[in-house]
Parts: sequence; C-alpha cells; structure tokens
Amino acid sequence: MPHFLVEPEDEYIVKNKPVTLSCRSTPATQIYFKCNGEWVHQDDHLIERTVDPATALPVMQVTIEITRQQVEKIFGLDEYWCQCVAWSTTGTQKSQKAYIRIAYLRKNFEEEPQGKEVALDQEVLLHCHPPEGVPQAEVEWQRNEDVLDPLSDPNFFITPDNNLVIKKARLLDTGNYTCVAKNIVARRKSNSATVLVYVNGGWSTWTTWSSCSAVCGRGWQKRSRSCTNPTPLNGGTSCEGQNVQKSACVATCPVDGGWSEWSKWSACGADCSMWRSRECSQPSPGTGGKDCQGLDLQSMNCTSEQCPQNHIYRLSTAQGDSCSESHSPVSGAEDVALYVGMVAVALCLTLLLIVVVLVYRRKKEGLDADVADSSILTTGFQPMGIKPSKPENSHLLTIQPDLTTTTTSYQGTLRSRHDTAGKFSMTNGPLLDPLPNGSHTLHNGKLNSDTTEFVSRLSTQTYFKTLPRDVANTSYGTFNFLGGRLTIPNTGISLLIPPEAIPRGKIYEIYLTVQRKEDLRLPLAGCQTLLSPIVSCGPPGVVLSRPVILSMDHCFDACLDNWAVRLKKQNYEGAWEDVLLMGEELVSEPYYCQLEAETCRLFTEQLGTFALVGESLHMGAAKRLRLVLFSDAYCSTLEYNIRVYCMDDTQDVFKEVMQMERQLGGRLIDEPHVLLFKDSYHNLRLSIHDMPQAHWRSKLLAGYQEIPFYHIWNGSQRYLHCTFTLERLSLSTCELTCQLCVWQVEGEGQSFALDFNIAKDTRGLDSEFLLMDSNATALAGPSAFQIPYLIRQKICGSLDAPCPNGADWRMLAQRLKLERHMSFFASKASPTSVILDLWEAQHFHSGNINQLATVMADIGKQEAMIFLVSDGEC
Repeated sequence: MPHFLVEPEDEYIVKNKPVTLSCRSTPATQIYFKCNGEWVHQDDHLIERTVDPATALPVMQVTIEITRQQVEKIFGLDEYWCQCVAWSTTGTQKSQKAYIRIAYLRKNFEEEPQGKEVALDQEVLLHCHPPEGVPQAEVEWQRNEDVLDPLSDPNFFITPDNNLVIKKARLLDTGNYTCVAKNIVARRKSNSATVLVYVNGGWSTWTTWSSCSAVCGRGWQKRSRSCTNPTPLNGGTSCEGQNVQKSACVATCPVDGGWSEWSKWSACGADCSMWRSRECSQPSPGTGGKDCQGLDLQSMNCTSEQCPQNHIYRLSTAQGDSCSESHSPVSGAEDVALYVGMVAVALCLTLLLIVVVLVYRRKKEGLDADVADSSILTTGFQPMGIKPSKPENSHLLTIQPDLTTTTTSYQGTLRSRHDTAGKFSMTNGPLLDPLPNGSHTLHNGKLNSDTTEFVSRLSTQTYFKTLPRDVANTSYGTFNFLGGRLTIPNTGISLLIPPEAIPRGKIYEIYLTVQRKEDLRLPLAGCQTLLSPIVSCGPPGVVLSRPVILSMDHCFDACLDNWAVRLKKQNYEGAWEDVLLMGEELVSEPYYCQLEAETCRLFTEQLGTFALVGESLHMGAAKRLRLVLFSDAYCSTLEYNIRVYCMDDTQDVFKEVMQMERQLGGRLIDEPHVLLFKDSYHNLRLSIHDMPQAHWRSKLLAGYQEIPFYHIWNGSQRYLHCTFTLERLSLSTCELTCQLCVWQVEGEGQSFALDFNIAKDTRGLDSEFLLMDSNATALAGPSAFQIPYLIRQKICGSLDAPCPNGADWRMLAQRLKLERHMSFFASKASPTSVILDLWEAQHFHSGNINQLATVMADIGKQEAMIFLVSDGEC
C-alpha cells in the first residue's frame, strides 16, 4: 500500500493570487488530485518522480494550482476541497482533504469601543467586536498608538471575546484607546475611544491660625486650606466649602514703659560724687511695648561742705579761723578749663559749617546756570493732538518767557513739546559713570544696537544677571534733577521720574524692563496668583529725594474685600519679600500704591524688581482673562486650525502673544473678550458648535477641551492656548460659520460668533487691537511733562499752605478724585507736588492741561494771583 509523505494543507486565496497544493507518496505508480469529487485534468498536474535514498523506493510528487475563479464557481454551495489519490501494485490510498477558501476582512466593526469618564481606581470595560473575516481576525488594543501588552502591565486584561478590561484606572491610563483587528488580508482600526480618568478634589488640613491683624484691640485672624488632597484633575469635582476661615480676635495692647520719680541724691562719696536713680516701673513695659528711653542712673560732682576731700583741705590750711573765699578748690579750676575747651570746639564747628554752606551754594549756582533759560521751563507744555475743552480758560497756566535772557550754558538739547521730533531719549551712557568733561549732554536715541549694548553690559554685573536681554521690552535713559519718563511701548508699563527726584548735581542712567516667564520665576504658594507683570527698574541703590511712580497693569477685579494683594520686591540675594499689603499702606513706608480699575501706580523711593501677588479671601475673587482667537492666514489644505489663547488681561502679555502670532503667520479673527475667572477650583472649558455639517467637521474626539484650574491660577505661564482642528470636506469650501464657547465650569462664560471667509479675509495683526506706540521710550526734562516746571512751582507754592476755607491741596485732591490718599499726601513736604506727579502719570497720553486749569479756577485760585509771571521773575 502506498503511504503519503506530504499531504495537502488548507489554503486561503488572498485577492487574486492562486494557491498551490502538493502531495508526495511512496511507493506509487500513479498519483492524481480530485477536487470536489471530480478528477483534475492530467494536464493541470505537475508530476515529479524521484527515489527515496533511504529505502530505494520510487517517490512521486504532484502539484496543482487552484485559482479564485475555480473556488467562486461553487461559492455559497459548498466548500471547495481537494485530495490526493495514489495507486501502486499493492493498492490505492487517499490523502486528507485540503479546503481552499477566499480570504477577506470586512471594514466595519460589529461593535466599537466607546469613550468614558471614570474616577480614579474605578474598573473600566471597553467592548470590541471585530469585523467578519476569513480567517477570523486577531485583536490587539492600542493606547495612544502604543500596543498594550497584558503580560508587561497586569493592570490590563483582554477577555476571550476581545474586550479590554482596565482593572484600576490610573491617571496614566487617560488616553485614546483603539481596537485593532487583523488577518492575512487586511488590518482594521476602530474609532478611538477617549478614556478620561478624573480625580475629585479633597481638602488639605487647615493651616494654623494667623496672627491677629490688629496690633492693639479687635482684629481678625484667618486660616486656610487648599483643595490639593488630592487636587481635582480632568474635570473632577472641586471641594465643597470655603478655603479660608476668618475669626475675630482681640490683641493685647502693648504697654510702653514709664519712668518712676527720681530717688533722693545719695550722700557725697569719697570721690566727690553723688548719685540718684529711677526705675522703668510706672508702668513696666509689657506685651511688646517699648522700654523707657534715657538713663536710669545720674551722678554729679559734689563740692563745698558736702565733699570729704574739701574738709581735709580746709583743715590743713586753716589758721584758727574758717577758710576764706579766696581759697578755691582744685575742681573749680578744672571746670573753667572744661568750659573754655567747649567754647573753642563750638567756634570751630561753626566755622566749618559756614565753609560747607558756601561751597554748596557755589555748586548749586553753577548747576542752576544750566537751566537759566526760562523758556526751557515754561514752553512746550501743550499736549499734542488735543484741543482745549474750555477755550475760556486757555489762558490759564501760561507764562510769557523772558526772551532777553542770555544765559544759555546748558550743553544738552531741550526742545518744545510742540516739536514732535524733539522728544529725546537720554541714553548711551555708562551706568552711573559721569559724562565726559562734566557736561550734561542728553542723547537722542532709539532701541537699536546701543540698547542691545546697554542691556548686554548691564547683564554682566552681578545683580543684573537675571535681567532679560529682550531689547524690545527694555527702555533706558540718562536723567538729572529735571526728571523724565521711561515707557515700554504697548505694555502699559512706565516709570515717571518727577522733577527734583534726582538730587541736584547727580546724573543717573536708569532702565525699565519687563521680565518674561523664562527669565524669572516668582514662587507662588497656596491660593496665591500673579496679578501683574514682573517689572524691573534700576539700578537699585540709587539715592532719590522723592518717590518715583511706576505704572503697570493688573488683572484682578480691584475689589480688596475679595483679595489680599501684596507687593513683592526681589532683594539683592534674589529672594522675594513682601513690602506692602494693599489697603493697609503706611505713609511712613517707602512704598505706596494707587489702585485703579486696570492699573497700579506704585510710589517708591527705592528701585528694584516688583510684582503684585494676590491671595483670594473667598471664592468670589476673580481674575480677568483676555480671550483671543487666531487662525492661519493662508490655508491650502483641508485642515484649518483655530487657536484660542487664554491670558492675563494685561497689555504686556497681549503684546507677547501678538508678536508670537506674527512670527507664526497668524491672523486675528475676532475682537478679544474678557472673562472673569473665579477662585472656585473649577476648570476652564472650550468647545465649538453650530458648524455646517455638510461642509465642515471637527477633529476633536471629545465634546470639549479643558484647561485645569491650577494651570491658570498658579501656573508660571501667563498665557495658555488650545487648538481646534477643523476639516473641510472640499477645498472649494471657504465660508466658515460656527460658535466657539469658553466658560468656567459653574461660572461665567463667553462666546464668539464666527462668520468669515478663510480665503478672502486678509485681516493681519496690525489691527486696531495693537496700536503701535509711536512715542519715544525715554523722555527727559520738560518734554516728559505736561505742566511746565515754573508753573508747577507756582501751583505748589499756592496750594501747599493750608487755607482756612479749604482752597488748598486738599480740594485739589478731592476734585481729582484722589481723596482716599489724603494721609499719604499730607505726609509729604509738598502734598501738591505729589498730586501733580500722580496726575502726570495718569494723563501723559490722554490728559488735557486745560482741564487741570479749569479745576484750579474752580478751586478759586485766579490766574492773576498764581500764574502770571513777569519777565523779571522768569
């Protein structure tokens, strides 16, 4: 009987490629294939005859090809099969049947996985029923395009029916899950299912109670907790309840010590001295009160009969009668010598003081000669491009200059405010080095290679190594006692240096710069959040005679009932210190803040690096976020991107984003909106709706995008963005209409109604939302101020002195709506001067000096008494 060495195996026809069947038998005289009960034609067989070397028996091998057409003839009736039949002299033998099937894999899954939002540690089940196919498809799972291996990660389990089980959801399990089916024909992927593992927030433990806010009497103390145990993530619920608790407290008032009465003088001692004492006991100092000031022990020389030495002297010189008055004790001669010496010292000191005063007056006269031309101090004060609102008062605040004055020894260039080209930046000098030959040369300059040189040179010094090298956001100039102004364009940041702030005879090179996030990181703790740009002005350590005013934007609701806002300053070691708590300013401190709706004006007598940091007192506290939409200026593909920026509502951040988008080739597609983002621990969500489904579709897998609360509130990055990728179904589609919504969960929201042509809309970034500031970055002397110097002096001389009917600086503060700062103004040598400084800082671009003149007229100060200055006075 023949037996088969090789029998035919089951085969699959892939596409149109034929399959080959083979069988081998020994010993055999004939061998043929039979398919579906019919003999295959002899011409379709490929027969080979060989000899088995082991047994020397003849071996026959036959091969045939089966095509797709042959199988399709009986498709649906029965399975196509073939088998070998071998003959020999000893009998006949049949091989096993080999089945030939057409392989395929359908496109659509019978069941696809669905996205889920699950809590941490929850079990997740994702279903998958692969498409029908021959042979049956094998299934694997992917997370974010990476194949999952249950052997390497036992947290995953794939069931026999191809479902995926995540035993305990972890944060790292958040992602897009895809079911993949494959066989010898094709590989199919299901739609991705987004699994979002969220964490519900939990409260931390309460902090200890703070110290009582009052030094003496009733006050309040607080304690806080944060929703960080754990922190809510991925849309998890925030903690319920308040994060800050307040409690009334009573602080024991400090008791300052008081002296008791002096004791009686002691008896005269052997050293001719006697003493008396007192104690700090009426009352004794307590609860942090001050100790008594002064001596607790006094001594004095005793003479005459009280001194024992005098008695001995008198006994040794007496001749039977008492000592005559001509015999003076030795101590009397010593006292005379002492008095003579004291008088001599006093005369020497008086002569030295007279010499110092004379030298100072000569130097002062030499410096004042530089500004002897009164036209420098009285002209060029009318603001550009602003018409007087009240012509009848236009003659106020006007001085006729003395054109006969010949003293013009000032070596710089001071130009009228009417000359727009004459605004000059005082630049290009070495830091705090005197100018050559002692001349006060004021350089005209712009931000160019000189500025780059200055910033580079400044950054090499030890304290300034943390300063940014961003020339576009740095301004500097050289200033003397006439003062000036530094401005960083399009940022809302400026530094006003009032007249006389720099001591006469001094020349300072001063800089102003805004720090970027990559340059300096300000540490935040708890509920703290950054409310302003980080601004540096310097150099630190310069001596100022009066405060300068640093103006910068802030991004909170300006309600101090909701906030504890602190001014922070960086010290020489780089650490940040709290130097001021807003609303509790002390006029004796070197810092004072004037808070406006969107701007903070900082009066400071010390230059350095400053920032505003806020801590919310309850969940009603809100930051202002500016929402800005950009898109690609040109789109040649089916995909179209819309970028949504969420940033602090300050001009410097907006400028930074606009510059970045200009580099990316983006364009602004709608007006910016402002959103009040509250301290409620709820995330910010963004979604897009109402697109025409026949032309557009969103490639966003979830219903919305989300920015975590802490990324906005505590993050070091002052702007964040999300991108919506849209797909148009045809390149001819150019009209896009949709609604884009941005809202805080359980809070306020804003929506953008978009309707524009992506091909024809050519609005670039040079729009009305980024007006280029053409003003010089540094202005020195009279050109930096609207009020001329001499007129300013007249106003101060008139209003500083108290007036019985109240027509003094206090009424000026009330008319300018600055009465909240009365105590601060009153603490200054010239309250009017500080008020005018603040007016200059507020109204440099928009102020009208005629309006100020109207206020002066309303106060009752007539121009004939105050503002008319004769030629001789000029």
